[in-house]
Amino acid sequence: MFKQVPNILTIIRFLLIPVIIAFALEHDYIAAIIVLTVSGFTDVLDGYIARKFNFITDFGKLMDPLADKATQVALLGTLTLQKIIPIWIIVIVIIKEFLMISGASFLYGKELVVSSKWYGKLATVLFYIAIVCSLFTQYWNGTLVGHVEYSLPQLPEFHQYIYYLAILSTIFSLIMYIKAFYLQGYLKKAIEHGKEEK
Repeated sequence: MFKQVPNILTIIRFLLIPVIIAFALEHDYIAAIIVLTVSGFTDVLDGYIARKFNFITDFGKLMDPLADKATQVALLGTLTLQKIIPIWIIVIVIIKEFLMISGASFLYGKELVVSSKWYGKLATVLFYIAIVCSLFTQYWNGTLVGHVEYSLPQLPEFHQYIYYLAILSTIFSLIMYIKAFYLQGYLKKAIEHGKEEK
């Protein structure tokens, strides 16, 4: 039973996605940040448990990164609908994820894996930081500023610069994965593996 804990935590992350979106749409940004933080904590925890106790499963290898991508895209879509961020940000992210999924599908069943690298993880972390900053800025400027009891200054929308860094990191990671895909012979190996199976 304990071996399934990482997978259970991954499933919990999926279940938290609509909760975070609901809070964001209701402009309850602090609640959205709290639930997103819990989601991030379960991500770190399930990875630690899986590696520490060697509870790595095929389900976890597939669904863990998918939970991250689903959370990220869902929140970026929500922020786009609320016109907090421009639409081109999520367009770039969706194109990148589509290309990555296409590449993974091509390699599926061929015993070839393009392992995740630091630059892919960096893009994910930067997007999470940017999303949290977006939510907090909306809370500060929309709820606290103008409140007679606080008299607080308005925060600049500094989160946009973090999005720029995240986008640059995303483009860089895509280029590096494509480079690995071709230069390290994944494409050639996949074709040869396919011929051997015929």
